[in-house]
Amino acid sequence: MAHHFPINRRRILQTAALGFGGLALADIVHAATSPQAARSPGMVPKAKRVIFLFMAGGPSQHDLFQEKKFIADRHGQKIDSPLRKEVIQVGTEKYLALGAMAPIRPRGDSGMMISDLLPHLSSVADNICLLRGMNADNPQHASATNQFHTGVFTEVRPSMGAWISYGLGTENQNLPSFVSIHAPGVRTYGSGFLPAAHQGTPLTVPLNDKTLPIENLRNASSSDAIQRQRIDLTKRLNQRLINELHGDDNMEGMIQNMELAFRMQTTTPQLADLSKESKETLELYGIGGKESDKHGRACLLARKLSESGVRFVQVTMDGWDHHGDIRGNLPRLCQQTDQPVAGLLKDLKQRGLLDDTLVLWSGEFGRTPWSQDLSGTAPIDKHGREHQPESFCAWLAGGGVKSGLTYGETDHMGYQVIDGKVHIHDLHATMLHLLGIDHTRLTWNHVGRDFRLTDVHGSVVKEILA
Repeated sequence: MAHHFPINRRRILQTAALGFGGLALADIVHAATSPQAARSPGMVPKAKRVIFLFMAGGPSQHDLFQEKKFIADRHGQKIDSPLRKEVIQVGTEKYLALGAMAPIRPRGDSGMMISDLLPHLSSVADNICLLRGMNADNPQHASATNQFHTGVFTEVRPSMGAWISYGLGTENQNLPSFVSIHAPGVRTYGSGFLPAAHQGTPLTVPLNDKTLPIENLRNASSSDAIQRQRIDLTKRLNQRLINELHGDDNMEGMIQNMELAFRMQTTTPQLADLSKESKETLELYGIGGKESDKHGRACLLARKLSESGVRFVQVTMDGWDHHGDIRGNLPRLCQQTDQPVAGLLKDLKQRGLLDDTLVLWSGEFGRTPWSQDLSGTAPIDKHGREHQPESFCAWLAGGGVKSGLTYGETDHMGYQVIDGKVHIHDLHATMLHLLGIDHTRLTWNHVGRDFRLTDVHGSVVKEILA
């Protein structure tokens, strides 16, 4: 799918190359002129949209989803390091086993292992698919975050939300196809070499009616009519420049983004207004709670955006980087996120949206089964855990995955994956498959070769498909 053709012909070729059959001619023409027009995937989809709950910092799987008897029996005692001798991890030289911060028990009919720190998630255990063999390549936050969001940890590439926007478009022309709530960095929602229209729209959840969720969204004109005239004038000037240049992708994207911004000025503030939500809905998400209010608002907004046609909504909940005093800090993070996340699943299910909405919960990596003491003198109860990309836990719900399934297993200390490994590339391939897209065919030609979200890797994890 080369991208050097004039825009109409290029988009039609891209639509055909992706295998979006069964479209009427009018639909193809619309897709040719609007990069965000809704498109049919090449396969029958199980999911129409994605909500990605990103736990930035690396939540500890050893405290939330899997407790190893080997570690529990040796809590506070030295264990053999599985690392190569030349690998140095600051503060871990004692290699003391660190047991779970709270009991991890079987939940629901499935018996899924979930911590007492997550009582609300425990109540919906039979609705999620727990992946205990996740695997990434880089132990540093920034690089691991980039890989989880874009497939690589070095180059600037399109984020998975941008790829999905490019592949499927939006179901609501008055809203972006991709929204990132509390984004951790521009690379996590950037469009890279894809058209700018597919970049995510960063959004901050308003904590009061006077705060807008998106910067510069308020109409500065005295009326919508005057604003419309200003946009039309700018559009004519930009179009004149495009004609002189015989086509310009960036300028085309700018025109489309300005049109979208005008439509969003009336649509988005209404969506972000939670004052009309029922008391029961607010309580379900923990809105108004001392710890859960912020993330409750973000999760409710994610549901409203998804329900309104936004294809990919990302919600970032940070603070999971517990190198010290994990016993004191982890419970607070769970109090902030547990009820909002479980409330989102319950709300989607009762509205009939969970079946075709794929929900993903994960950090960029996990944490070690041995403790970390940056001071070198703290007692074991004040220790934390180091980064661990070799294995960690994530979970999926809805959108065509098996409910109540625990997939993947690690070794006796919870370090290496010994069964059911799911690399980041495999997760991306599986998500695209559930959306009806063959990950090997969702490509864009850049600097002479075709690129894709999974690059040259990735296999669909068929074992978790419903």
